[in-house]
Amino acid sequence: MMRVKVISMRGASLAGLIVATALVGQEIARFTRTLAAQEAVFKLPPNQWNRPEPIRVTVSTFPREEGPRSAPSDAIVLFNGRDLSDWQSVSGGPARWKVGDGYFQVVPGTGNIETKQTFKDFQLHVEWTTPYPPSGEAMDRGNSGVFLQGLYEVQIFDSYDTKIYPDGVAGAMYGQYPPLVNACRPPGAWQSFDIIFHAPQFMPNGSLLHPARVTVFENGVLVQDNVPLTGPTRHLKRPPYEPGVDRGPIMLQEHGSPVRFRNLWIRKLKFGTD
Repeated sequence: MMRVKVISMRGASLAGLIVATALVGQEIARFTRTLAAQEAVFKLPPNQWNRPEPIRVTVSTFPREEGPRSAPSDAIVLFNGRDLSDWQSVSGGPARWKVGDGYFQVVPGTGNIETKQTFKDFQLHVEWTTPYPPSGEAMDRGNSGVFLQGLYEVQIFDSYDTKIYPDGVAGAMYGQYPPLVNACRPPGAWQSFDIIFHAPQFMPNGSLLHPARVTVFENGVLVQDNVPLTGPTRHLKRPPYEPGVDRGPIMLQEHGSPVRFRNLWIRKLKFGTD
């Protein structure tokens, strides 16, 4: 009887070793893919015009009578349709953007705004629209952005007919990854981002263990596929990660264009300790 138990334990130990070895192999493979992806990005300077331009795809439009869709029951609603009580100015004090009938709008010169809550791993839904009739050229054309944890920008831009460097097209991880395709609707049409964000992981000494990863659907079309980020967003730069920073607010950018937003909600994902 005892011998049977010993054999069983040995078998269990061997099975556990096989599983552990497989998991280590998967982790090494994941790490190798991450390094390869980041190396490919670092070979290309940010915000350059000579990268391949994402092809245009046609997407369905929101029917004119259709309003914003309801948030899931477990979501945190970030805009109640009436005021910006859940937001604040990045520079301090209340958010100073304009609130309309079920939407809010960038007011040029008032600065960026951010949520009062901070988040780690999450699913985020944002609906936005660029001005109609369109106005401005280049960087002034419906320019804004959604900054995950206040650090990593998903670009908002009127990319329907306006040319910009590929990692500045709507749906780009700005300065790092152009979108897989240009899924932008015409100016004045409501558009959507559905974003899955996994926060970076750090060692106890603050050094990076795993980079942040992002998946983005723009208007229902996959434009970022679990890409590993090289670090925070900067124009013409790629700075390293801030040691130990693995949570932060959702920030919306004021870039001088009256972009509108509605129906923002977020779901915390229970992968970490959030």
